[in-house]
Amino acid sequence: MKSVDEQLALIRRGIEQLVPEDELRRKLERSVRTGQPLRVKYGIDPTGIDVHLGHTVPLRKLRLFQELGHQAVLIIGNYTALVGDPSGRDQARARLTPEQVEANARDYLRQVSKVIDIARTEVRHNGDWFSRFRFLDVLTLTSKMTMQRLLERDDFTKRLKAGTPIYLHECLYPLMQGHDSVEVRADIELGGSEQLFSLMVGRKLQEDAGQEPQVCLTLPILRGLDGGRRMGKSLGNYIGVGEPAQVQFDKTMSIPDELMREWFELLTDRSTEEIERLTDPTRTHPMEAKKTLGRDIVGFYHGADVAQAAQAEWERRFSQRQDPSDIPEVILPRSEVDNGSIWVCKLLTMAGLTKSNKEARRAIEGGGVTIGPERTKITDPMTQVAVTDGLIVRIGKRQVVRVRLS
Repeated sequence: MKSVDEQLALIRRGIEQLVPEDELRRKLERSVRTGQPLRVKYGIDPTGIDVHLGHTVPLRKLRLFQELGHQAVLIIGNYTALVGDPSGRDQARARLTPEQVEANARDYLRQVSKVIDIARTEVRHNGDWFSRFRFLDVLTLTSKMTMQRLLERDDFTKRLKAGTPIYLHECLYPLMQGHDSVEVRADIELGGSEQLFSLMVGRKLQEDAGQEPQVCLTLPILRGLDGGRRMGKSLGNYIGVGEPAQVQFDKTMSIPDELMREWFELLTDRSTEEIERLTDPTRTHPMEAKKTLGRDIVGFYHGADVAQAAQAEWERRFSQRQDPSDIPEVILPRSEVDNGSIWVCKLLTMAGLTKSNKEARRAIEGGGVTIGPERTKITDPMTQVAVTDGLIVRIGKRQVVRVRLS
């Protein structure tokens, strides 16, 4: 096991808050002295089935604790998911059914195992204890917190001022998350930056239960592909851990340069010195740095050889302006072609590149539509395109199809 100072240096990397840090040092010192690993808790509510890179930031920290010899405790929040975490929300989450939560939970572990060593992880479902709660148990739990304390939450305060409803079931969430820590006797709990309130509730409930309180460690919210908003599937600015290697690499190459330091720090194992070199444009060209970042991300989920192949394919298409080696084909009935030609907007829509003729018109006016091996640009939305079997149609660099006449 590494020394306390060595462990702290690794743990501090990329974190946002560590409360209280002196307690973490004491816990680590005791762990090194006794050889007893710390119990490090992280909870995931299976409210969806797609784990993206934003979710992996705390998971990677959990993996680090595993590598340092500590016990990872993963809480599958099949009961907290029925409530919905109000952290960072300006309105109540849509409630899920138990059947939806159960279906989501089954796929979560498979995806999470791409990041942590699931064989060495203690996996618990908080329904194991909450399903046994009687109404008196709920009353006892709710007596641990005042409404004044609850309304100190920034998200609740904003909703109160805005006149947005705050439902009573949402008020249970931090108490439920905190009680999870009591059940598993957590030494440390990991969470996103907006979850500090709930993590601190866990400390209080542990003290009330006569346990040593956990240390709260929060991590930044990863910004998505657009460089501004938090990564999220609903925003379309995400990279899924289960996505194909080429998709992961291509998406990484699309991020703004100013995101690279953040992504290197939160999504890779590179040292601080390496990150400084890679993100200094006077020492490393941003394009080369971004390729390195793409290889690191793809390599983690698919292997180094696949990452190299993804980079080569990207360079073939983008640097050398060649089409992908594997172009999806779409069938166009010959009956849709009039004297060998078709209206370009209709072509784009029937090829699945746009959802409507209106969207197709916008793509053409934006200058992103090209056809054929010469990449002839279409600038007039009224153009009639001559269609031959095998015609390649493109919108931008990513959307490419081969038209087959039938």
